[in-house]
Amino acid sequence: MNGSLIPVILAGGKGERFWPLSRRHRPKQFLSLDGSGKSLLQATADRLLPLAGNWENLWVVTSSQLAEGVAAQLPQMPAQNILAEPEGRDTAPAVAWSTLEIAQRYGEEAVVGFFPADPWIGDLPGFQHTLQAAAQLAATTDAIATLGVKPSYPATGYGYIEQGDRTGIYGNLPVYRVNRFTEKPDIHTAEEFLTTGRFCWNSGMFIFRAGVVLKELHTHAPDILIPLKQQGRAAYSQLPKISIDYALMEKTKLAYVLPADFGWDDLGDWNAIARLLQGETANVEVGHHVGLDTAGTLIYAENDEDVVVTIGLEDVVIVRDGNVTLIVKKDRTQEIKQVLKLLQDNPKFSHLL
Repeated sequence: MNGSLIPVILAGGKGERFWPLSRRHRPKQFLSLDGSGKSLLQATADRLLPLAGNWENLWVVTSSQLAEGVAAQLPQMPAQNILAEPEGRDTAPAVAWSTLEIAQRYGEEAVVGFFPADPWIGDLPGFQHTLQAAAQLAATTDAIATLGVKPSYPATGYGYIEQGDRTGIYGNLPVYRVNRFTEKPDIHTAEEFLTTGRFCWNSGMFIFRAGVVLKELHTHAPDILIPLKQQGRAAYSQLPKISIDYALMEKTKLAYVLPADFGWDDLGDWNAIARLLQGETANVEVGHHVGLDTAGTLIYAENDEDVVVTIGLEDVVIVRDGNVTLIVKKDRTQEIKQVLKLLQDNPKFSHLL
């Protein structure tokens, strides 16, 4: 396993759907949400380190505002392996710039992997075995491999990947051509996807040889690659704001998927924490809670001095952090971003962000 992959952690996100726990100075990837004591970023680095072989081969791309925090969270990481974007332009510029930097250091034959900083992985050996198979595929063919998670329910908050023809087996895992990507379908479509057995959730993890993706980016996203080749990070202000899925994966003919089953959750909002921490009790509680006729509710209040008292609540998320208390129905947690926009527009509340 040692040194078979150059992993890059994508850690520039704001984690707005985890507000108020996630703030500008303390985004989601810096938080420990599962009770382990390790942040999501630290847990991601730990699970990727065996594939990198050592800290010299593990990278992070983040925002300039968060680079100092990344270095504090990962003190073993060489400073030159923390790439600080001057502004956030979504994942396509981040992937393009990081791949250029890695190709310059290791050569275009280097096998590179990109990984979000914030998922939960249940089966670590299964995860690493799947990555080894994807790295072998990328090393031996002109493939852009992605890991597709076998869906366990008709989720509407995830993207989906449709499997096409099977092209081979790597590490005892089947590999399929990607037929298409579909972003966040409605519930009826998601249910149809599950019945076919051909669809996986899009994990947002990609593995490829650096030179393969640079060539594909030159073909499908020259407005990103060419300025970065010419100017490096100084080109950021002129780059389009677009995800790697839209800029490349939906256009390339080199996309392949390995359906994986290693226990995965993208921890996208507070409902994911409820799923992760759900036990035998009627509610999920972090901190002190006294409830009467309360069920299906997540209560998150880490401060030992805070007590949350509820009466007659059901399917609600309550988060108490410092000077803010959030109360939201579980089926409306996606709207937290809209509230943050309201706070941003009012100078009186800007300190809450």
